[in-house]
Amino acid sequence: MDQSVAIQETLADGQTCLIAVQGILACEESVESRLLGLVRIHGEHALFLYTHRRMAITAEDVCLERVVPITEGFAAEEVTPDSDLHIIGSDVTVQISSADAQLVVRLPFGSHTRTFLQEISKCRPGVIGSEDIKQNEKDLVVNHSWSRNSDDKATPRQSKSKMDITSEMVRSSSTMVSDKACLLSEQKFGLRDTIVKSQLVQKEDSYTNLQNFRFFIGTYNVNGQSPKESLQPWLSQDVEPPDVYCVGFQELDLSKEAFFFNDTPKEEEWFKAVTDSLHPDAKYAKVKLVRLVGMLLLLYVKADHALNISEVEAETVGTGIMGRMGNKGGVAIRFKFHNTSVCIVNSHLAAHIEDYERRNQDFKDICSRMQFCQSDPNLPPLTISKHDVILWLGDLNYRIEQLEVETVKMHIEKEKFQALYQYDQVQTCLPRGQLKKQMDEKAVFDGFTEGEITFQPTYKYNTGCDDWDTSEKCRTPAWCDRILWKGKNISQLSYRSHMALKSSDHKPVSSMFDIGVKVVNEELYRKAFEEIVRSLDKMENASIPSVILSQREFFFKDVKYMQLQVETFTIRNEQMPCQFEFINKLDEDTYCKEWLIANPSKGFLLPDSEMTIELELFVNKSTATRLNSGEEKLEDILILHLDRGKDYFLSVIGNYLPSCFGSPIQTLCYMREPIRDMSSESIRELTLLPLQMSDDIFRDEKPLDIPKELWMMVDHLYRNASQQEDLFQQPGLRSEFEQIRDCLDTAMLDTLLGSNHSVAEALLLFLESLPEPVICYSLYNNCLHCANNYTSSSQVVSMLPICHKNVFNYLMAFLRELLKNSEKNHLDVNILASIFGGLLLRPPPQHANPDVTEKRKAQQFIQQFLLREGNSP
Repeated sequence: MDQSVAIQETLADGQTCLIAVQGILACEESVESRLLGLVRIHGEHALFLYTHRRMAITAEDVCLERVVPITEGFAAEEVTPDSDLHIIGSDVTVQISSADAQLVVRLPFGSHTRTFLQEISKCRPGVIGSEDIKQNEKDLVVNHSWSRNSDDKATPRQSKSKMDITSEMVRSSSTMVSDKACLLSEQKFGLRDTIVKSQLVQKEDSYTNLQNFRFFIGTYNVNGQSPKESLQPWLSQDVEPPDVYCVGFQELDLSKEAFFFNDTPKEEEWFKAVTDSLHPDAKYAKVKLVRLVGMLLLLYVKADHALNISEVEAETVGTGIMGRMGNKGGVAIRFKFHNTSVCIVNSHLAAHIEDYERRNQDFKDICSRMQFCQSDPNLPPLTISKHDVILWLGDLNYRIEQLEVETVKMHIEKEKFQALYQYDQVQTCLPRGQLKKQMDEKAVFDGFTEGEITFQPTYKYNTGCDDWDTSEKCRTPAWCDRILWKGKNISQLSYRSHMALKSSDHKPVSSMFDIGVKVVNEELYRKAFEEIVRSLDKMENASIPSVILSQREFFFKDVKYMQLQVETFTIRNEQMPCQFEFINKLDEDTYCKEWLIANPSKGFLLPDSEMTIELELFVNKSTATRLNSGEEKLEDILILHLDRGKDYFLSVIGNYLPSCFGSPIQTLCYMREPIRDMSSESIRELTLLPLQMSDDIFRDEKPLDIPKELWMMVDHLYRNASQQEDLFQQPGLRSEFEQIRDCLDTAMLDTLLGSNHSVAEALLLFLESLPEPVICYSLYNNCLHCANNYTSSSQVVSMLPICHKNVFNYLMAFLRELLKNSEKNHLDVNILASIFGGLLLRPPPQHANPDVTEKRKAQQFIQQFLLREGNSP
């Protein structure tokens, strides 16, 4: 997840966040998480340190704590604290010194941290940079080795008479890499090095051989429970210990604190429970841990394999409401084991038997948004599909349908799992033991395989026993918890559930695999390397690179708000290897406009090869207003630059269909017609109206009290969703949002289409898109000052422009009505104040990002009005 976006939203004009990394700040008596951003300010640079929520997505999630200018006397150097045994691949501890600050931060191992430190090194001569860090790694590799019975080889920086893998060492390690792996993962900036790398990949079969390693994959939805029993019946059931453990959890914590702030003490509890239950006949090192709200993924390897693990990266994707909440989504870890790339995904998809399409959408979102940085900055990010081996586990939530509960239980009792499986929702997407059927555009798990299911459904049980659900809802048993794989040289040895564990309403599932891993033969590798270098020597004086583009002009027709459009073209290389990159135009900070992106934006092509480039156009809240008003057009010129070659110019144009999303409140109040029916001149005139208008403007036409689009959404929810469970907490379908948006923009239908959850999410997205929030920026501080005084707060609301005041009162009345049905919809004041507080009451763009105290005051301000009686909408 790119957290620099959250920092950028807090910065003033002329300030740019170049890169950000999350780390741990070591204080005298505690350790605290911080977000570090490298910021450029008119040619100068500084480190910005932020306190933050774990999931820093927008400016609301971070708060500036201090600024450390990168000036004379600034230094950053890698250190090894006395309390730690430095292991290759462990978190990087950096001491930051300046005239006014002395800080020690621990940054996660990986290519992103390496790039972050290199960027710092470029900002100030003498600051530790990539060469220093790589030299440190090299020295450490020489001085360290790991062995299962390591009693004489290791020579750590601190004196230890015996190297033993202890739980303390495991806890302090994020990943371990080998001498060979470290060498191969170093960043190469020259064209020659890139060519060598690419050709080595092509010749990989000539210097590697397959060796089988045993992978344990486990998934467990723990229903918010703490560990109450040993996990050995799940994790250590086999006689032979696995080489690799991949252990995933869902619903680690169901509290509101975990949902809104992504903080939970249960991460440590379950981490310890897993570590204590690994196979007793082997020693393991933790490679990586990643968590998003209730989804946790742990990766361990045998200690004697640790040096063959490299290029470890972890990412998260939340698919909850507005794409921000992480109660649903996925977490993933990717790494190289010897010379094989592996990606492990743990996902928790949408619940409820009828939400099959929502689960499909969650899967697609995880696949498209999960991207891993590469160690080579010249290479584009890796997606899940760009790995040799993909192992996907989790609570996929696909259910058994078309059968009554008692019929399902009867099949289970008779162990007729094959007869029952044909009614499983995944069966339509993923037939066992067969190639995937040709699917329509909404299909999932294309090319994945699942083993034969020979165990009874793993959901839903009464907690503490093996009895099926006897609650009022009496859920139909289902195989919610699944393990799938994709790739070559993978053999499944077992696929089973574990009935011995009873603390959750799910049963854990495990699968053991034999996976063929490509292991490098050093002698053959050296021969292949030398052959490539010799062939390159003959090309040194070849002609300059040139390419052929399949298309240079692109037109995006009828672009709509938050609806992605993609155009593709191919770059065909001729006789000379080349690197390409889209470069900035003169006096511009980026290579393209904010609504456009090229994927990949840079890359490498061998002779007689080609690459497909996608131009993605997406209009969101930050660009919609100026496009609505016509102040900006969908027009751009891209410059494709070849290293040591010429530049190519690409023309991009399109037409944007104006939308109520991104339009000011008062603009919409003066629009009695749908926005699509209005002329561009009228839209521009109304959009550019000053917020505080005099009474004589538009005296002949009285504006609407509130925007008709807002009324349609609220009225729909008031009539149809007052008792809807999990309203404003469960996301809708993207396809339904598009229908709702079109209906609001065209008024083609009198009734909104789509589920209640889709309409609710559309309402939140509408409020988020307002260029001036419901409570105007100018009154933000006033609201905070009177957050505990209802009379004063009401006076502040009375100062709002009439259209904003009407909208505020209308929304508060609607939310109070929802609270009257809290027993059915499970909403409370805190949930609604948290969700709507950040949308209705936003700090001004130039305002310092709010700290926790400020956020609580904003929430309290909204709560006052939710606890007061008022009229219904």
